[in-house]
Amino acid sequence: MTERYAVIGNPVDHSQSPFIHAEFARAENRSIRYERLQAATDRFSDVVSAFIKTGGNGLNVTLPFKGDAYRYATELSERARAAEAVNTLTFRDGKVYGDNTDGIGLVRDIVENLDFPIADKSVLILGAGGAVRGVLGPILEEKPASVTIANRTLIKAEAVAHHFEALGMGRCRAVGYEQLTGEHFDIVINGTSTSLQHELPPIPHGIFTTRSLAYDMVYSSGLTMFLQRAQSENAGMLADGLGMLVEQAAESFHIWHGVKPETRKVTNMLRELLA
Repeated sequence: MTERYAVIGNPVDHSQSPFIHAEFARAENRSIRYERLQAATDRFSDVVSAFIKTGGNGLNVTLPFKGDAYRYATELSERARAAEAVNTLTFRDGKVYGDNTDGIGLVRDIVENLDFPIADKSVLILGAGGAVRGVLGPILEEKPASVTIANRTLIKAEAVAHHFEALGMGRCRAVGYEQLTGEHFDIVINGTSTSLQHELPPIPHGIFTTRSLAYDMVYSSGLTMFLQRAQSENAGMLADGLGMLVEQAAESFHIWHGVKPETRKVTNMLRELLA
């Protein structure tokens, strides 16, 4: 039988996951069916249970359901436990396995695709929401020289920093945006949702240098406002989250099928589609 997968979210019409997984499957000569599932915000469990009953093998999970998926899973990977969020569900032997591939997707895009090491670098992460929690563990595993979390509400940044420190994954400094004045960083990652609203996080001038990587976890056809700001301050490298999207999907594909698909071609195809 053809294995059945889907991405679940609300909204989900914009998701590129069906295209990505179809291309992975084609390259690996595998026959799969991959669709989109939209669920009402209070019906996640019902939709997932129905999907399982009709033979579903796995789900990618996007906003706003990563917390719901974390609670729905019966077994969790270490990175899902650390993030307290799940973006990949696998249904096998009556169990629901939950994993989070966002962080490894980000790290692979930066380290492998962009050839920009994280080890021994100073890293600034903007935001303290679920997107940041999903990627912080794998970033810390790369052994950066320092990690700073900046957020409008300092207490939220402190909570995230304390959570990962308590897990023994490494130390993070939590600050408000105003405390960044006079500092600069090797890697600046925008993990806020500001780019979705065509806005800019309240970062002070001067945090970028000509050797900095400015990375926006949001992707778009042109430069986001965050990347425009980084460009205006002569940041050495600019990147959006399209590569992360494809890399996290590749890790999900690996979880489900046991093979790691080639990603660069699919990323380039998506970039052309978005142009």
